[in-house]
Amino acid sequence: MIKKYLHTRFRVADLDKSIHFYAKILGLKLLERKTSPRGSQLAFLQAPGTDSEIELCSFPSSGKVEVPEDLVHLAFEVDDIEKCMAELKKAGYPITDGPTTTSGGTIFIFTEDPDRYEIELMQCPP
Repeated sequence: MIKKYLHTRFRVADLDKSIHFYAKILGLKLLERKTSPRGSQLAFLQAPGTDSEIELCSFPSSGKVEVPEDLVHLAFEVDDIEKCMAELKKAGYPITDGPTTTSGGTIFIFTEDPDRYEIELMQCPP
């Protein structure tokens, strides 16, 4: 039935702040920014090494964006978790959990995007 995973949409309060976080802080590539036929502001971003996308959607008339704790998270592999933590802290984004090392040697942390969606960053062993 399914041929390929394409994207996931996340509703955000401030599209510019979210694009800054995902593109400038995390390093995703901004592929496209546009307005949908109904007036939503959209941005499509892609992580290195994948062809699937994250779609950010700002549509203020749909109400306030409230992300319940532990609802959803995005997970990304990184080369250097210590460098990531330093860059996040420098940019004012909190480390909300970790660093934690698994029995297999993976080290992970959690942070939050501007709308408080959880982001897991993982450094896998070589």
